[in-house]
Amino acid sequence: MKFAHLMVVAWLLLAGLSVTADAQPGTLKQIVPGVWFREGEQELSHSNNAVIEMKDYLIVVDANYPSGARAVINDVKKVSSKPIKYVINTHGDADHVYGNPIFTKLGAVTMAHAGAVEEMNRYEPKSWQQTAGWRKDVAELNLPTPERPQQTFTDSPHVISDSTRRIEIYHFGWGHTRGDVFVYLPKEKVLCTGDVVVNGPYSDPKHAYMGNWANEIRPTLKLDVVHVLPGHGSAGGRELLEGQIQFFDELNRAVQAAVKQGKTLDQLVTMKNGRPVATSVRLSKGIMDVYVFHGTVVKPWQASRFPTQVMATYREITEGKPYGEITGGK
Repeated sequence: MKFAHLMVVAWLLLAGLSVTADAQPGTLKQIVPGVWFREGEQELSHSNNAVIEMKDYLIVVDANYPSGARAVINDVKKVSSKPIKYVINTHGDADHVYGNPIFTKLGAVTMAHAGAVEEMNRYEPKSWQQTAGWRKDVAELNLPTPERPQQTFTDSPHVISDSTRRIEIYHFGWGHTRGDVFVYLPKEKVLCTGDVVVNGPYSDPKHAYMGNWANEIRPTLKLDVVHVLPGHGSAGGRELLEGQIQFFDELNRAVQAAVKQGKTLDQLVTMKNGRPVATSVRLSKGIMDVYVFHGTVVKPWQASRFPTQVMATYREITEGKPYGEITGGK
């Protein structure tokens, strides 16, 4: 068991020696005419963003952190003189909503599924205040709590359209968070997934329903999708949807099997200073390479991500309720 734990740590360290060659964080890349993708700077904990051009205005997917929001706005000016009218928060996590005030000061309207606001109300303003303690861009806004989305909706799909483009916003239930949405462009076959689907070791279980996460993604396979723009990591195609489903399916099967064998959480996950740091759980090599090791510089939070996912899944199975409910999102 100790050998297995050491192997996980060793593999994570080895993964940090390589860098994804085709990733160009901080630049707008055109996916199809009038739709751009911006990969967030990992060193600044920025999320990804998408920019969608309508007839008379632009729509930005996700508000990022404040510094990310400013970077997006600067990059947008390089490709279009149209104003940003809407910012769609794909969910309520800090790196996707804390930049809201930057956009609304420019006159943009922020919007999200009602579940995203409900989620934020569960852990705000505590999360905001903690984040302000280590992020200058949050602290300098001098606000007591994050700015909630100005408009909410519960219909799925929620449609935004004009004479040039149609956008469908889907809510497929609770997986990553209670308020997740997918932003789909049917004509262009583009799907923005927020953090429900990522490309790399970025799936944060803090507010999650681990056992339902794959089920949240499955409806997207019925959509005609060619381009997948994830919440973190580089853009791809349908393989990102299929790979993320496989990851969560394998994870749940592996932990379920361990529970049936009578294994305890301590036997599956090694803790250090109250934080998961290693696990003996293994998935298929291809899935581990993408969603656990990946070709990026591994930060401490990334190294602990897979052990934390194992812990969250184990607790869901043994305690009989979603991990985000067990912890209260803390």
